[in-house]
Amino acid sequence: MLGEVLGVERRRRWSDDEKLEILLEVGVGGASVTQVAQRHELTRSQVYGWRRDLKKKGLWSPDRGAVFLPVDFGPHSEPAQSPAPSRPVLVELRLSNGRCLRFDSSMDGEALTRLIRAVEAA
Repeated sequence: MLGEVLGVERRRRWSDDEKLEILLEVGVGGASVTQVAQRHELTRSQVYGWRRDLKKKGLWSPDRGAVFLPVDFGPHSEPAQSPAPSRPVLVELRLSNGRCLRFDSSMDGEALTRLIRAVEAA
């Protein structure tokens, strides 16, 4: 039997961060799992497998589609009647990279911004 070698087959290695980035593309602009898989030369079963594996590791959350609105921590130009002071509450923030931050609601806005940037960069 005669054959021809067309190229060297390669096995790609994907980091968890790369997998998360690809998984987050599903649904953006109406992109289906099939479309995202084709775009990255993957199979649909790989995408679903990654989702399952990352969920077991705690890096993928079913509520990944939650929408967060910007919050202004700056001073307000005119003082409004503020409600009676209340105790700080615990806030949970899920980042796009799958990590979760828990912090006190009285945390300084600039410190929180630095913390989020540090966690996203890690």
